Amino acid sequence: MAHNFNANSCGEVAPWFLASVTSSAIADHIADAKFNYLVGFVGQTLAGVIALRDTTHVHHLFVAHEFHRQGVAARLWEQAKTDAIALGNKKSFSVRSSEYAVPVYERFGFHVVGARAEKDGVIFVPMKLELSRIGE
Repeated sequence: MAHNFNANSCGEVAPWFLASVTSSAIADHIADAKFNYLVGFVGQTLAGVIALRDTTHVHHLFVAHEFHRQGVAARLWEQAKTDAIALGNKKSFSVRSSEYAVPVYERFGFHVVGARAEKDGVIFVPMKLELSRIGE
């Protein structure tokens, strides 16, 4: 999935980013109380995963290619959002989206809040969803 992600201006994915999505790095996040991970299965197959940090920031949202455009990301997002609100987030959500995923987050109600940026070798688009704007 890294080819759809935040490659730098040279078209390479930052090594630190690749290290952050290893099974051991994700296991560390799962053990950390500030992260909430949800997984989605289609039958017996892992189709996607979402992680929120501090109930306000989308840290990871990945869907296996064969499950794109089947509503997996939307179902994961809706459950993660519901859980975060139940845990006390009454204000907003943020994400540093890949350019590839901007339309997905826009369908979820996020809007771009800054210019495309590159930081530490990763290109992203800052986005935010204000809970007060849901339903507008």
